[in-house]
Amino acid sequence: MIYLTRRERFNAAHKLWNLDWSDEENKAVFGKCANENWHGHNYQLFVTVKGEIKPETGYIVDLKELSVVINEEVVEKLDHKNINLDVPFMKGKLASTENLAVAIWNQIENRVADLGCQLHCVKLTETENNYVEFYG
Repeated sequence: MIYLTRRERFNAAHKLWNLDWSDEENKAVFGKCANENWHGHNYQLFVTVKGEIKPETGYIVDLKELSVVINEEVVEKLDHKNINLDVPFMKGKLASTENLAVAIWNQIENRVADLGCQLHCVKLTETENNYVEFYG
């Protein structure tokens, strides 16, 4: 088994806000991330797949094809968007990096399998100090 990672980037805005809480509760828990005027991040997305090396190509997946999947299913839907308002696959979810990583996994898992490999990890970097890894 070998692992291969592709990095893509996108920029998006969001706000952390629980609709069931008061303004005071949201501000106490989420701090500046609950800014009523939103805030943005320059996200880095690392998608790791695993599989066996195909003797005819020498790799587990064509990186161009993997990039197309990530761009069609994730980047085009998130880049320069408001995660809370503009992204259908995040509808009804708190726009945390953790929830976003799980949603990205769900967006690409089947299409990655169609490429002949298996999704292993979605790593989403929100800032240089914060990232999330999801392994399904």
